[in-house]
Amino acid sequence: MGERLNRLRAAVLGANDGIVSTAAVVVGVAGATTNSREIITAGVAALVGGAVSMALGEYVSVSSQRDAENAAIGTERKLHAEDPAAELNHLVQAYKNSGLSEETAIAVARERTAIDPLAAHLEVHYGIDEEDLVSPWSAAIASFLAFFAGALIPLITIILAPAAARVLVTVVITLIALAVTGYISAKLGNAKPWRAVLRLVVGGGLALAVTFGVGSLLGTSVA
Repeated sequence: MGERLNRLRAAVLGANDGIVSTAAVVVGVAGATTNSREIITAGVAALVGGAVSMALGEYVSVSSQRDAENAAIGTERKLHAEDPAAELNHLVQAYKNSGLSEETAIAVARERTAIDPLAAHLEVHYGIDEEDLVSPWSAAIASFLAFFAGALIPLITIILAPAAARVLVTVVITLIALAVTGYISAKLGNAKPWRAVLRLVVGGGLALAVTFGVGSLLGTSVA
């Protein structure tokens, strides 16, 4: 479950970033120039560079998490090998702190220790399942593919839209895509969809407005 959620999280974040960042680039460039080649070139560069950067960021981040989890596993394995009785007492105390009575805590701790002491300590102290550690590679790949797919939406839109309405059409399609992404992310996190949708749509709209404005100013000043 942890690995599956890890991939879903990376995919949702990647898709959202791909949509927003690429849309901001192509809309900003469109504000500075009407040259289709320049707009498309900037969009492709944003897509490729962003996808690689997103994947690398996920890999580094999840690798750090994986290193911390492996360190915790090594520590718990060493402690249990050196003093299993003390570790059992720690487990009992942890269960008592969670609200169990002393008698129940002792019974649960002994039963869990008899089955798998390392798994019991990792779950109680760190929330880690040794059999379900997150994978840096799966997070990186999911993020790369999701960013790439998300970035294609504004890029293809601005390529296919009529020149006179390319910015407006791209903004509308981008906001719709962000609304869908927000809805999906909220459902995955069991949150209220309207908050996530509103947050992404408003944030994305502001980003597009700012980049278009900056592009327009730069285009005018350069001209």
